[in-house]
Amino acid sequence: MTEHLPALQVVLPLVAAPLCIFLRNPLLVRGFALIVALCCLGISGTLLSQVLEHGRLSYWMGGWAPPLGIELAVDRANAFMLVIVTMIASVVLMFGNFLHDVRLPEGREYLFYAAYLLAVCGLSGIAITGDAFNVFVFLEVTSLASYTLISLGKDRRALSAAFTYLVMGTIGGTFILIGIGLAYQMTGTLNIADLAVRLKDVMHTRTVLVSFAFIMVGSSIKLAVFPLHQWLPNAYTYAPNVISAFLAATATKVSYYVLVRVIYTVFGASFIFGTIHLDLALLPLSVAAMFIGSIAAIYQADLKRLLAYSSIAQIGYMTLGLSLNSVLGLTGGIVHLFNHALMKGGLFLVVGCLAYRVGSTRIDDLKGLGRRMPVTAFAFAIGGLGLIGVPATAGFVSKWFLVLAVLEKGWWWLAVLILLSSLLAVVYVWRVIEVLYFGQRDEDAPAVTEVPATMLIPAWILIGGAVYFGINTELTAGVALQAAEQLLGVTR
Repeated sequence: MTEHLPALQVVLPLVAAPLCIFLRNPLLVRGFALIVALCCLGISGTLLSQVLEHGRLSYWMGGWAPPLGIELAVDRANAFMLVIVTMIASVVLMFGNFLHDVRLPEGREYLFYAAYLLAVCGLSGIAITGDAFNVFVFLEVTSLASYTLISLGKDRRALSAAFTYLVMGTIGGTFILIGIGLAYQMTGTLNIADLAVRLKDVMHTRTVLVSFAFIMVGSSIKLAVFPLHQWLPNAYTYAPNVISAFLAATATKVSYYVLVRVIYTVFGASFIFGTIHLDLALLPLSVAAMFIGSIAAIYQADLKRLLAYSSIAQIGYMTLGLSLNSVLGLTGGIVHLFNHALMKGGLFLVVGCLAYRVGSTRIDDLKGLGRRMPVTAFAFAIGGLGLIGVPATAGFVSKWFLVLAVLEKGWWWLAVLILLSSLLAVVYVWRVIEVLYFGQRDEDAPAVTEVPATMLIPAWILIGGAVYFGINTELTAGVALQAAEQLLGVTR
């Protein structure tokens, strides 16, 4: 039975999505979607355990051997990614009053869960497929589901945000498809492992250079690499709160995985960094994202928009680790992928708790809630400390690896910039803390009490995880280190 787990990872949510249409009862369809997500989490955890114990797994769809057949390949890097996607999907579905800010006709809630499971299917498929064309296919499945989910926000601007994301996502997907097509033209294969071997003979041709350029730009749009991030702030701000939490913790993370896989597996680090010197462009753009994203967050009046611009800065840390082309740097980028998913997913769920009580995400409307919603406010404070990178939080672990990586290269000035960008995070996090704990609520404002435990528990699972994995790094940093060594071809 376990030999079919790679296929079930994708097939289970794909088949379950249309089944939601037949389960019209809102509670029944939500329970069904949660069971499916938890099963996917169990599958991904089993795959990660098997990979760590036995090495890379290969599953041939339909029994056709690669490179002619479609392969599902599982190694340390994408097994780690699968755990992130399915864990976030499961926790977010547990969030109480799930659809309170979703604009859907009564009785049509099942459509929301169908789109949600399709997004889970697409994200899992991107991570697990060993076929380059299917990376594009699953990207489009994810994108179409995401556009739908974002557009369901109650604010009318959710529609324009979804349309902007659709335009940018379509451009990014087209770039990726053209790049894959050019690589196929030069090699005659779409299997990622086979593609990596055959590209070596034609690596310095103009077509291959253009192929990489198209894939790089397309993936960067999907990842929201600065300055290709224009779609992200509105998408996160106007989407339903649970969808902001889900997408912020998964969508950009999977796009980062695609970028890592293309650079280190398909084209090779020696070509990307040694011949075309991608780091000369990626490193300064990463530093710019770290500072510009944080500075923009400082001036936001809406809490969701503040967290959205914070995500741009955090993506900068991940691409910085990628640009360093070292085991420590890539480890920092990969572990930050996991840590940021926990922190940002938890923070968006906390925002959902606050918005549930006051009906707004404007920072000025949250005055004094720290005294009336102490458990919720404390969760935000802990998550904010993680974004800053305070010791004993997951954010510190990521930045510690990045600092070690730049010091390994003797770039002390870059270590200083990492520290300074973290201090900017102190400013925007403190803005919110100050309003929550020291702001005075208007006398005529309605009474506010703590949200139900069904909302607090999922938020605290992610926030608590950010603390736990900041102290016990064996799973996160340990697996990230092994994945980085595997991608760079380093043997102990």
